[in-house]
Amino acid sequence: MPYDPTRMKDFEIAEAAVKNMPSPADWQERLGLEKDEVIPYGRICKLDSMKIIKRLSNRPDGKYINVTAITPTPLGEGKTTTAIGLVEGLSKRGRSVSAAIRQPSGGPTMNIKGSAAGGGNALVIPMTEISLGLTGDINDIMNAHNLAMVALNARMQHERNYDDGELAKRNLRRLDVDPDQVEMGWIIDFCAQGLRKIIMGIGGKMDGFQMESRFGIAASSELMAILSVTRDLKDLRERIGNIIVAYDKKGRPVTASDLEVAGAMTAYMRNTINPTLVSTVEYQPVFMHAGPFANIAIGQSSVIADRIGIKMSDYHITESGFAADIGFEKFWNVKCRISGLVPSVSVITATIRALKMHGGGPNVVPGRPLPDEYTREDLGLLEKGIPNLLHHIEIVKKAGVKPVVCINAFYTDTREEVSAVRRLVEQAGARCALSEHWMKGGEGALELADAVVDACNDKDDFKYLYPLEMPLRQRVEVIAREVYGADGVAWSAEAEAKARRFESEPAYAGFATMMAKTHLSISHDPSLKGVPRGWILPIRDVLVFGGAKFLVPMAGEIKLMPGTGSDPAYRRIDVDTDTGNVRGLF
Repeated sequence: MPYDPTRMKDFEIAEAAVKNMPSPADWQERLGLEKDEVIPYGRICKLDSMKIIKRLSNRPDGKYINVTAITPTPLGEGKTTTAIGLVEGLSKRGRSVSAAIRQPSGGPTMNIKGSAAGGGNALVIPMTEISLGLTGDINDIMNAHNLAMVALNARMQHERNYDDGELAKRNLRRLDVDPDQVEMGWIIDFCAQGLRKIIMGIGGKMDGFQMESRFGIAASSELMAILSVTRDLKDLRERIGNIIVAYDKKGRPVTASDLEVAGAMTAYMRNTINPTLVSTVEYQPVFMHAGPFANIAIGQSSVIADRIGIKMSDYHITESGFAADIGFEKFWNVKCRISGLVPSVSVITATIRALKMHGGGPNVVPGRPLPDEYTREDLGLLEKGIPNLLHHIEIVKKAGVKPVVCINAFYTDTREEVSAVRRLVEQAGARCALSEHWMKGGEGALELADAVVDACNDKDDFKYLYPLEMPLRQRVEVIAREVYGADGVAWSAEAEAKARRFESEPAYAGFATMMAKTHLSISHDPSLKGVPRGWILPIRDVLVFGGAKFLVPMAGEIKLMPGTGSDPAYRRIDVDTDTGNVRGLF
């Protein structure tokens, strides 16, 4: 240790490191867990979250640290790598430390971005299991979600085929679902643009109810949102029962409880509330729980994992998806409000290449070599991109949280470029640290670890952006202006009508606002880099998550199902038939 990531691929580092990975019994001893709190799954384990939280309830909370980023290139800028590097660096300094990160989705793993397991010497293991389903949480979410759609379509078919007397014989009441007001679609854990809009039920009257439908990626499911914010099994069951699957022809919600499917959905989900315990390549504990995509979902590691981490460790790091304008904003105004936990620090991950892109550099296209501008020194391009970083610093400051900028080092970065970023960040009143965790692991993250520990000693001044009593449209206006830098909001007729209804009905009072927009720009338009000025945020629809208690304004052309590119990762993934090891994961 450390491994040489310039000569070894991530899956090769993972194969080497996993040989000495702690077993479930090792973790039990190292972390002081009771025997019945560890649920083995082969060489990894889940943790019985409710037993641990109850046992540690009187223990003081550790420091709570969020990891976010600047607006990324399509390649991502290394939030997970930074979170894992920080864990390793703090451990090198002798600190008790843990992290909570999100489970990778099969969509990015088999597409462009890779498995979201970190990289180089800031990697989590066992990488193959992590990348290919882990202990089944996403599969359980897919089964539970799609079962709700099975129940809905079957009920619609039976209500079409039978009169009220026949329905009564089958112990069914007529729900009178409006096929034009079905709130849910189907989900699959791949990027499958061909499933964004479908017609289902084609055939005869025994082939289901024919209607328009859609698929989203699994992480966009309301069940993933519920898993992120639920507190225990009772809370999970109640939230699942309140999921609004559709509306009837009088505009009344039809819930999972109305369809009598909530109990079966919870049966699929019963084990998902327990985080999976994985390991860094330097053998520190990491809780993997909930899913990615803060652009179309909550995109946060779970409240449950964080509640465990802050009790078990002196420093607990939690990950938010994408940049501070979406991932941190949801962490700040939604997750922290639900959990009651207050962060001491937010680490903003930045790369020289992303700053150059925001300064006017050429397009970064996944699967193609980086243009020369990103691998040679160009201080002018870099400084033109700095406003994007400064904007994200200001977002974090508005929450009353101390920002620490982490320059996630690439070997092509020059000393002068790093110095320029450090100087401009410090002028903006934030701490800045260069971290070489990808290359050197914990030894490369010591400067970052020291900066975070120092920031944790500052006084907290945490505050929310808006009160829960604020109406939905006013909240969106505040987020658009204060976080994104927009001049205002333009609502489509459909979106405004929905917003007015949600504002007027007491049932939606207190629902959180969960924005959905592109992650590739602070604005709604992925082509607008840097810090766009003079623009209006368009809201075209508002989704409702009755169980999670979220209202989801949809900005611009954002879609719940990503697409697979022309050079996806699955082209290079295979199995070594002699050893059974998976090759090509990254």
